[in-house]
Amino acid sequence: MNGLANIRAVTFDVGGTLIAPWPSVGHVYAEVAARAGIPNLSPERLNRKFHAAWRARTNFHHTPEEWAEIVDRTFAGLCDPSGLFPALYRRFAGAEAWRIYDDVLPLLDALASQEVPLGLISNWDDRLRPLLKELRLDRYFETVVISCEVAFTKPSPVIFEEAARKLGVAPERILHVGDSPREDVEGARSAGFQALLLDRNEQARSPDRIASLKELELVPGAAHATH
Repeated sequence: MNGLANIRAVTFDVGGTLIAPWPSVGHVYAEVAARAGIPNLSPERLNRKFHAAWRARTNFHHTPEEWAEIVDRTFAGLCDPSGLFPALYRRFAGAEAWRIYDDVLPLLDALASQEVPLGLISNWDDRLRPLLKELRLDRYFETVVISCEVAFTKPSPVIFEEAARKLGVAPERILHVGDSPREDVEGARSAGFQALLLDRNEQARSPDRIASLKELELVPGAAHATH
């Protein structure tokens, strides 16, 4: 992180960086299925199948139709998922299906107290803004750029360029933090941003990777960034 200097703003990814499904995607899927009369599905197995379907996605733009296909693939071979998608789609629109990581609010409070301009850059759909408000995360960010609103998804540099324009900060003075090597790190750097990969499973530190948002307090320039 020693190379990260002259930072004047920080942007974050959302899913997997600030928030995560709670208790897990599989638990939520199993609960919704049980309420629909399909009991005893294994959350762990649903998690494995969901992550396999998620990894296999291509050109994903977070439309309801694409999410319905992910749901069908997750339940394939386990049950007939007909009728489950609307309830799942509504469930993940609400705060009860999510949790904020423990290291998030302390960092956001610290950066906000130092008047560091903050932004969000997320591949998401039109459920994100209401969700951020319900989670009371919206108050921290002066700029929120969502793929469904700009018609470009990370890692396209366009979505990052839009965030820089809205922040009014040169890209090279913005640090982006996210959990995807391709979407967040490669995408941000293609737009001229500085970038860090957040990997909460990482044990050893490296120059471009952090294991906790607590490490951002050590980034040169971030703690003293001003408008």
